Formats: sequence, structure tokens, C-alpha cells
Amino acid sequence: MSLPERLHFHAGVLVIDLIGAALIVGYVLAAVVALVRGRSVADARLLVAEGAVFGLSFKLAGTLLKTLELHTWEQILLFGTVLVLRTVLKSLFTWEKQRLQASRTA
Repeated sequence: MSLPERLHFHAGVLVIDLIGAALIVGYVLAAVVALVRGRSVADARLLVAEGAVFGLSFKLAGTLLKTLELHTWEQILLFGTVLVLRTVLKSLFTWEKQRLQASRTA
């Protein structure tokens, strides 16, 4: 891969990571606005959980794209660690979201 191609690749991965981060921040801000407007804390928590799941999906995609450039065992280990942490976080937020939705309907 030539240098310009590598720069475009890294820029694309960075954009995907930034979109994920922006989604998380946007949902957190929406939750704060919901609280200010008098909605319940459970509604705000559900918004944060939805945003975290959605944003972490983007960030996970960016992490997976980075696998195309892994060359050393140290890079592979670091990638695996990040991938596991993001997957565990996404699972926890999904569980929390389902728990909050179940308590809303009950």
C-alpha cells in the first residue's frame, strides 16, 4: 500500500472512530436535555445506553478495520485487548438497555 493510500485509509478509520464518539456524546447530551425537560432518570439512562451501544458499534468497526495494518505480535495483542474491552462494554450496555426497557414496560 502506498503512502497516500495509507493516509486515506487511516483518515477513514479516524472518521469512523470520530462518528462513534460523536454519537455517544450526542446521546449523552440528549439524555441531559431529557432530564432538564422533566423526563425520568430511567428515560435518560435508556438514551445513554442506546447511544453507547450505537457509538461502540462504530468504534468497533473502526477497530476491526485497523486489523489490516497489524504487523507485530505486540500490535495484535493490543488490538485483541481493545476488541475484547469494546465488546464487553457493548454487551454490558446492551444488557442495561434491555433491563431498563423491561422495567419500563412492567
